[in-house]
Amino acid sequence: MARPRAFDEKQVLNAVREQFWDGGYAATSTEDLMRVSGLGKGSLYAAFGSKRQLFLRALHSYTDDAHGHLRKALAEAPRAVDALRMLLEAPIGEGARRGCLMANSTCELGNADPEVLRHAHRTYETSTTLIADCVTRAQREGDVPAGADPITLARALLAAQQGIVFMSRTGLDTATLTSTARSLAAQLLPDHSGD
Repeated sequence: MARPRAFDEKQVLNAVREQFWDGGYAATSTEDLMRVSGLGKGSLYAAFGSKRQLFLRALHSYTDDAHGHLRKALAEAPRAVDALRMLLEAPIGEGARRGCLMANSTCELGNADPEVLRHAHRTYETSTTLIADCVTRAQREGDVPAGADPITLARALLAAQQGIVFMSRTGLDTATLTSTARSLAAQLLPDHSGD
């Protein structure tokens, strides 16, 4: 009979995910993974497979969590248009300097690893769908013109948000990033309340 695992798999995956997020895939060594997980090499790879398999598991857990947070944030806003505007300002602040693990990984590995590229595509399609559903809600609430295509606007909002994420990685100050995000929001989501 196999012995039960003496570690919390989710806790290990979270620790490993943080390491890959901070260091990137190539710069993260097996020793780094052993240090942050608290597991020996044999235990780590017996449980999760190779470094690449462990990375892919960590990346999938990141995008699952990110979609859960996005779904919740979009659904809980009293008005959908406020949630859409918040989407542009969300990646501003000290924690945003790390960027998005999915975007970072796509930049690092997308050309060399087709599985990472496929996962990135699925991730952005899922994000687009979630945002488009919120756009549709904003249309019902009268804050976004009925003639706007929800998918097209969702892609524009996602592209703008990822641009803010990238700009935050360059070290731009919070005031500049906030001003940029608000300018994008004003252009993509103009106030129609007086129409």
